[in-house]
Amino acid sequence: MSNSTKYVFVTGGVTSSLGKGIISASLAKLLQARGYSVTIQKLDPYINIDPGTLNPYEHGECFVTDDGAETDLDLGHYER
Repeated sequence: MSNSTKYVFVTGGVTSSLGKGIISASLAKLLQARGYSVTIQKLDPYINIDPGTLNPYEHGECFVTDDGAETDLDLGHYER
């Protein structure tokens, strides 16, 4: 197994609920099962916007972390 860093980008359109988070989390889990070290980074254009106040029909549901922060639902998929 090579020690060089590899990057995988999962991108999509502006529409929410396309499954990018599920695909990313599933791919990471499969790579971990094969012995790779995986780190997920989510980049969202929501600057100074609380996902808990967004319309769930437009953005999707929010995920509440252990410390009470309201975040994108994808963080819940990554945590599992």
